[in-house]
Amino acid sequence: MTSINKKDFRTQQLTNLQAAMHTTQAEATVLTNLLFETDIWQTAQTIGTTISNPIELPTGGIIERALQDKKQVYLPKTMPHRQMAFLEYPGHNQLVKNSFGLLEPAYDETKMNQAVDLMIVPGVAFAQDSHYRVGFGGGYYDRFLANYRGHTVALVPQVMNFETANWPVEDFDIAIDYLITASN
Repeated sequence: MTSINKKDFRTQQLTNLQAAMHTTQAEATVLTNLLFETDIWQTAQTIGTTISNPIELPTGGIIERALQDKKQVYLPKTMPHRQMAFLEYPGHNQLVKNSFGLLEPAYDETKMNQAVDLMIVPGVAFAQDSHYRVGFGGGYYDRFLANYRGHTVALVPQVMNFETANWPVEDFDIAIDYLITASN
């Protein structure tokens, strides 16, 4: 059993991510190249990802490579009731800032795809033994992943990589299919 609650763990981990920001950026090339070599990447025609913030592993190269590989890219749009709609990437200049200050596509139901082939899931911590994660605290991804049937993957820099969950795992937490680390 863990002695720290998830909220306190997340707060502590966000401080760690801030301190390791440059290291995380440096690890990005290795981790994204490992992703591009996987069968799940190569066979996927549609990719779900985010526009990363500075403390996360950068996703710009993933989006660029997906488009080069003729894959369709979908980004999350936050919706009421902590739901997400994945909308086709319209190009960086067409993104808008949401109430959290994150870039996302404008809502257009005709551009929505809730069943992409491969979902690249963000987080602040990932457990190698169970594949559980700690996200940013809104529960958006766990709600979405509860009904998602495609493959999930997370690119896990050293600062986010934990041997086991040092946080409470809850009934609604969803494990990630594949964790890619520099030691894969």
